Amino acid sequence: MRAILSVWDKTGLVPFARGLADLGWELVSTGNTERTLAEAGIPVTGIAAVTGFPEILGGRVKTLHPAVHGGILARRDNAGDMTTLATHDITAVDMVVSNLYPFAATVADPSITVAEALENIDIGGPTLVRAAAKNFPAVLVLTEAGDYDHVLSLLRAGGVPLVERRVLAAKAFAHVAAYDTTIAAYLRGTDGAPDASFPAEYGIAGTLHQPMRYGENPHQAAALYRAYEPGRPARGLLGATQLAGKELSYNNILDADAAWTAACDFLGWERPACVIVKHNIPCGIALGDDPEIAFRRAYASDPLSAFGGVIALTTPATAAVAEAIAELFVEVVLAPSFDDEARAAFARRKNVRLLAMGAPSATPDAWEVRSVQGGFLLQSQDRVIDDLRTWQVVSRRPPTDEEARDLRFAWRAARHVKSNSIVLVKDGATVGIGGGQPSRIDAAKIAIAKASDRTRGSVMASDAFFPFADTVEVCVAMGVTAIVHPGGSIRDAESITAADAGNAAMMTTGRRHFRH
Repeated sequence: MRAILSVWDKTGLVPFARGLADLGWELVSTGNTERTLAEAGIPVTGIAAVTGFPEILGGRVKTLHPAVHGGILARRDNAGDMTTLATHDITAVDMVVSNLYPFAATVADPSITVAEALENIDIGGPTLVRAAAKNFPAVLVLTEAGDYDHVLSLLRAGGVPLVERRVLAAKAFAHVAAYDTTIAAYLRGTDGAPDASFPAEYGIAGTLHQPMRYGENPHQAAALYRAYEPGRPARGLLGATQLAGKELSYNNILDADAAWTAACDFLGWERPACVIVKHNIPCGIALGDDPEIAFRRAYASDPLSAFGGVIALTTPATAAVAEAIAELFVEVVLAPSFDDEARAAFARRKNVRLLAMGAPSATPDAWEVRSVQGGFLLQSQDRVIDDLRTWQVVSRRPPTDEEARDLRFAWRAARHVKSNSIVLVKDGATVGIGGGQPSRIDAAKIAIAKASDRTRGSVMASDAFFPFADTVEVCVAMGVTAIVHPGGSIRDAESITAADAGNAAMMTTGRRHFRH
């Protein structure tokens, strides 16, 4: 029995190879893999002895040879194939063990040049793996060190069943597919620009990051994968360090991602921001002079909904904000970091999950992917920076400076709320949020109910235009003093009239922020 071993990641290689040698396998290897086995005292044959040809081009060509691939691809149940092997003195290959040059890790370094990246594109490895996987009934293929012990135990017990071979082959093709997808993304670029052309073929590659106990509900299975993003380190939750608390659940991850994404959207607003999310919808967003004040103002937006929510801070968690949050039942707290006093304050809430996110940054432009039955949707992210100077005042009265600041804040907040969304803001903090409703007037009524008497003197943002004047009429009647929306309805004039009737300022942006 002959095995070809050619791996970049040599984790577990030596004990596995020794186990094969003990079972009488002939080991053939290349380059550094061959040296590693030889230094461990394991009998190994260099690939050049098989091919009769030296490695060339700095090792880029070594296994691409009929003596190798003929031995892998020959069908054992085909007399012609076996005769061909005998005629050309080719030994059949019964196992291929290979993993590939670390392309994703290499291009994660921003200083890497294109020429250096190209040198880290593996050619021989994927070819070995694909050939072995194609002929899996006869050739075992291993691409994961985690399979070494299991396969070795099966070999010791008499052999690897066909069903196990097929599983290994599927892993092998997935491994190569992810590798090629990563390279394609690097060469294509992933700037996510709105005018970028969509490729005719688009692959998604990722590696298992964390199995989940269950999905949205206990009867659903789930897992978290880290996407391969060439040239970028792990981002968001995938790059976080969990400092305390229980394992994150599927729903925790969705809510935490929504909270952190929204919080990072308020970087550069001169004051710390806090976002509280429940069931993937913000229930409080606020700025404050320090993180404790920002949290208390966000919490005041909707204390009832904040129960059991997820809290994201844009600045490091201090003892003061930790003491305030620790008084409540919350699921997850995200912050760039937690000092010792903050961690001590959270210690009495043993189950709360603390995620140290590192330095926050606005989410880089990238494609958003949403699944649909039988396929997926791809779009650029809604990361456009809306400039208040480009907005139009359409009411008789322009907004005051204070109202304009709050309108800008409300408009930014509205794009993180499920459509239809209505957001009421006062002094840099939400006081009422209504979202996810089929009717805009219903969303407005929910926001008003949450704000109660705080509606008076607040400003309002709507993520899309008003199809009728009723939403404006209700909000103005309850004391809203200024409104921002995209405009563009055939009934815009009616909404403007309603604003003017209540002496409310109204601005239009010319751009909507649907979030479905």
